[in-house]
Amino acid sequence: MAGKMQEGIYSIQEHHATHLHWDLRLEKDGILKSWALPKMPTNGLGIKRLAIQTEDHDMDYAFFEGEIAEGNYGAGTVKVFDKGICKFLEYDENKKCIVEIRGKKLNGLFILLKLRKKMEWLFFKKK
Repeated sequence: MAGKMQEGIYSIQEHHATHLHWDLRLEKDGILKSWALPKMPTNGLGIKRLAIQTEDHDMDYAFFEGEIAEGNYGAGTVKVFDKGICKFLEYDENKKCIVEIRGKKLNGLFILLKLRKKMEWLFFKKK
């Protein structure tokens, strides 16, 4: 479904939990759409990363850094890997999203492409 093409917050958090991963956060309609990437995101063309969609997060979580205590969901160390602004150019939550990212590490047009498995997507920079 097409929505307003407004700018929002973008962040990636390096998350040392049970397994090291990177949490991609993209603001859409006042919430953070979220994906966990098992491998470090990259600006390189043609490099695809698996992105597992997770629950939406509140806006105040965008730049969280610190420790999530043992016994809590996501326990471990969280630090901001990259941050900036994003703008969805195309948004279909069941198929594909094209987003412009302007961060310190990632810059350009990126695609999230839905795979057949329920929560799996591919995340990569558009040529």
